[in-house]
Amino acid sequence: MSRILNGIVATCPDLGIGRNGQLPWHPTRLNEEFKHFRRMTSTPSMEGKKNVVIMGRKTWFSIPEKNRPLNNRINIVLSRQLKEPPPGAHHLAPDFCSALRLIDTQLSDQADQVWVIGGSSLYKELMESQGTRRLFVTQVLKQFECDTFFPEICPAKYSLLPEFPGVPQGMQEENGIQYRFEVYESTDVTKNH
Repeated sequence: MSRILNGIVATCPDLGIGRNGQLPWHPTRLNEEFKHFRRMTSTPSMEGKKNVVIMGRKTWFSIPEKNRPLNNRINIVLSRQLKEPPPGAHHLAPDFCSALRLIDTQLSDQADQVWVIGGSSLYKELMESQGTRRLFVTQVLKQFECDTFFPEICPAKYSLLPEFPGVPQGMQEENGIQYRFEVYESTDVTKNH
């Protein structure tokens, strides 16, 4: 079964997504933006199932310990170094393909939507993979200093959807920071299965 894979991210105008293992705007909090992330990643489309969040090791450790694992979601951490899941994580996989195999085999009866939540190389892998991909991007309209960046969204491969169920429209603002939610869908939906 070919499932839709989702990526979710908040970026600065230069596609910056992090600095020193924190969000670029830290310590400012964008609570509504965070609620959007939580709502999107933890609301399954099917009763009795849970969404899966896949993240790299650094992303896992960037989440405050009290918030790990991300609740009501199956947490998969990717790492080639770790031999067992870090405390709190549900599963460990050496790479993205292995994580997807794990979801389709061991977790197939409990897993619903799959969400990639970082970091950069994992987003890149998601965006270059086959099939239907959706990118839920929060465009933060203020530049902060960043040392980690989101891959460029290629207009030939991804189109901006005019709207998406459950995603607020128009300009949002919190703590003097403006942002808007955008959803992109891959255009290379070739059914070669």
